[in-house]
Amino acid sequence: MRTSYPTILLACVAVLMMDSATHAVKIADITRLNGQRSNILTGLGLVFGLKGTGDGGAYLPAIRPLVSMLSKFADPATVRDLANVQNVALVSITATVPPGGVRSGDKLDVHVSSIGAASSLKGGRLFVTPMQGPIPDGRLFALAEGPISIEDPTSLLHVLVKDGAVMEEDLPAQVIENGCISLILENPATNWTTASTIAKIINDAEGTGETLAVVKNEKLVEVTIPTNERERPDSFISRIQRLPVPMLPAEARVLINERTGTIIMTGDVEISPVVISHKGLTITTTNPPPLPTPRTPVITEKNTILLDTTNQGGPKLQDLVNALDMIKVPAEDRITIIKQLYNSGKLHAKLTIE
Repeated sequence: MRTSYPTILLACVAVLMMDSATHAVKIADITRLNGQRSNILTGLGLVFGLKGTGDGGAYLPAIRPLVSMLSKFADPATVRDLANVQNVALVSITATVPPGGVRSGDKLDVHVSSIGAASSLKGGRLFVTPMQGPIPDGRLFALAEGPISIEDPTSLLHVLVKDGAVMEEDLPAQVIENGCISLILENPATNWTTASTIAKIINDAEGTGETLAVVKNEKLVEVTIPTNERERPDSFISRIQRLPVPMLPAEARVLINERTGTIIMTGDVEISPVVISHKGLTITTTNPPPLPTPRTPVITEKNTILLDTTNQGGPKLQDLVNALDMIKVPAEDRITIIKQLYNSGKLHAKLTIE
C-alpha cells in the first residue's frame, strides 16, 4: 500500500559535533599572534611592450611618467614626441606580505591592474617599479619587474607578475611588545568563554604562581613572557601555542551558501516542534516492506552527512537526521525551508547566508 503524507521536515545538510570532554585543539589552532598579519606593498608603474593595446599618446597620465623615465636614462623626450605611443600602459601594482613576514631577497607575486585607457596588458612587461609599505613614507621596501602572466583569459587588464617583487628590506612579524605577546582569537572562536579558558590554561600550565595571561576582551588574551625567557622567547611561545584547549559548546549557527547549495548546522542548534508542507513533497511507504532480492534490491538513499565522532548527538539531532534520511529534497528547497524556519522563530540559531 502506498500512502502520501505532508512532509514533516527539519532541514540541514551537514552536522558537526565534537565532544568537549575528550576533544581539544591547540591554542595555535584558534588564535594568532598579534603582529602576525599580512601587509600590502603598493606602487605605480608602467607596462611596456604592448602590441598597440596601451594607453595611447593622448593619455597624458601614462605619457608623463614615460617621459620622466626616459630622462633618467639620458634619453630626453617630450610629450609631443610620444604622441603616437601605443605600447605603454600606466598600472597600479600590489604585493601581499604573508603573516610570517619576509626577509631581504624574498620574492612575492605582483598583481598588476591597468588604470588608464589600455585595452589589454597581454604580452607586456612591467618596468622596474619601487614599492612602498602600507604607510607611504617614501621608504623603498621592494622592487618589482617582470613579464606579464595572464591567469584569467577573460581579464586582460588585471594580471600577474610571478615572483615579480624582490624585497629590499626585512619585514619580520613583530609579535613581542613590551615583554608580552598577544593572542588574537580567530572567528568563530571569539567569545569571552574561550578567551577566559585560554588564560586559565596558560596560567595553570606555567605553574609559576604568577598571572601571566590576562583577558583584555573577548578577542584578546595578553601573555607576559617570564623575565628569564625574554632573551630567547621562542621556547615559551612554542610551549604556549601547543597547549590544548577543550572544545567548548559553541554558539548555535547555521551557515548557508546559496551558490553551492551547502548547508552547515552546528549540533547545538535547536528547532521547535513544527510541521512543514512544501511544494507538495510527500513521503511514500510500502507496507509490508518488500524483501530484497538480487534482482530487486532495497536501496536506501541519504541526503545528509552526519559528523558526530562521539555518538552524543542527542535525540534532537537524531530526529533531524532521521527526517532528512526519509526524503529527497533539492538544495534550493532545503534552503528555503530553513529560511522560513528562521523567520518563523522555530530555528534557534544564528543564520548566515553567503
